Amino acid sequence: MPPESLPTSPPGPTPATEPTPAPDPDADGEAEPAPHPAPDRAGEQPSVSAALPPEAPAAPGALPPEAPAPQPSAVVPPTAAPPADTDASPDAIIVRRTLSEIEPVSDQLTSYFYALLFIHHPELRGLFPVAMDTQRDRLLKSLLIAAEHMDSPVIFTDYLRQLGRGHRKYGTQSLHYPAVGEALIGALTRYATIWDDETEGAWVRTYTAISQIMIDAAAENEQYAPAWWNAEVVAHQLRTPDVAVVTVRPDQPYPFRAGQYTSVETPWWPRVWRHYSFASAPRPDGLLTFHVKAVPAGWVSNSLVHHASPGDILRLGPPAGSMVVDHSTDNGLLCLGGGTGIAPIKALVEDVAEHGHRRRVEVFYGARSDQDLYDMETMLRLQSEHAWLSVRPVVGDGRPGQGLTERLPDVVRDYGPWEEYDAYLSGPPGMIRSGLDVLTGIGIPSERIRHDSLDALVAT
Repeated sequence: MPPESLPTSPPGPTPATEPTPAPDPDADGEAEPAPHPAPDRAGEQPSVSAALPPEAPAAPGALPPEAPAPQPSAVVPPTAAPPADTDASPDAIIVRRTLSEIEPVSDQLTSYFYALLFIHHPELRGLFPVAMDTQRDRLLKSLLIAAEHMDSPVIFTDYLRQLGRGHRKYGTQSLHYPAVGEALIGALTRYATIWDDETEGAWVRTYTAISQIMIDAAAENEQYAPAWWNAEVVAHQLRTPDVAVVTVRPDQPYPFRAGQYTSVETPWWPRVWRHYSFASAPRPDGLLTFHVKAVPAGWVSNSLVHHASPGDILRLGPPAGSMVVDHSTDNGLLCLGGGTGIAPIKALVEDVAEHGHRRRVEVFYGARSDQDLYDMETMLRLQSEHAWLSVRPVVGDGRPGQGLTERLPDVVRDYGPWEEYDAYLSGPPGMIRSGLDVLTGIGIPSERIRHDSLDALVAT
């Protein structure tokens, strides 16, 4: 149960946004020392709760390699304890009340939680990274997520199952869950304003349900999938001073869907995992490609951009993410990709092409400057090969160049209408938020807006 996600972080993909870590300033980087890295999905991301390893989720409604990925859906990331809900269960009301009480002292509670865990169970310390900086506020965020969704069985269960499968790569075992629960209850007992038999009972029942779902999912997954994949770097191309395209060969088949992402561990930072999107649809040769942007103080991203080379061995966790194409509909695809967020968008375009279903695909490729449109040549090549695809670069520095110079959301609004389209967003948290505002504002239903924003994926 390393530092990423704990047993209480369940928001899976459902209609509208996802919970994940704060990505790199570009598209989804790592912003490492910060609390939670986001999927470099161009980026990276971490996770969260009572004390399990860092995984998450991601993000959000994604299935591991073994299971068929769910149909796309959007996800909405929680940012604070939700208001009182008259339809909430008694336990949910109590848990949310407690979370509201401890929010002002969350830092102290988190530190006390880990102190209890490592003092009483020192053998668990080795499951976490040496540096715990990025782990600090994931616990509370995971709890907030769990509290918000504990009365939504599908979201709650799907997310926790994904989390349980993902935690296998940290060496998490069923016998670790009681230790985490003890530390959680001990920390809550010390810092909650109201702590009586009723409150303790609600938390014990909640944690028991959470841990059992994760344990069962891990046990099931163990029957047919590895805990992680070793992957050899076979190509490393520096596209800009801080963006690299990294291609790896897994040591065994790695099933995933276009638009998903995975967690990556490097040999330079053991037990530190970050999330990156696949930059292509599944390939016949089995190779996997990622676009990585090095961000300030980004341990993993800087290692992959500036140190990785052919022959290096990385570790990959199971695939995750709900930003996949629904091939059962004829709707067009409206895709907004910012910075390295163009990686999963490119994969979606390839996926549509491989299915041979001629449906309109409109791609808006946003960047700070012309120089940041590092994959524009590839996107224009795809456009020349497919009459149903349109690619429009949008540059934010206001200087004329190869792209439009308005804000990406404004350009998308001007090019509508988009009533016949499903929308896909991939990029920095700020772009995701503004894109959501614009898309919902022009009438696209939230259930047709898909993204795996790490801003909400705290616990992946």
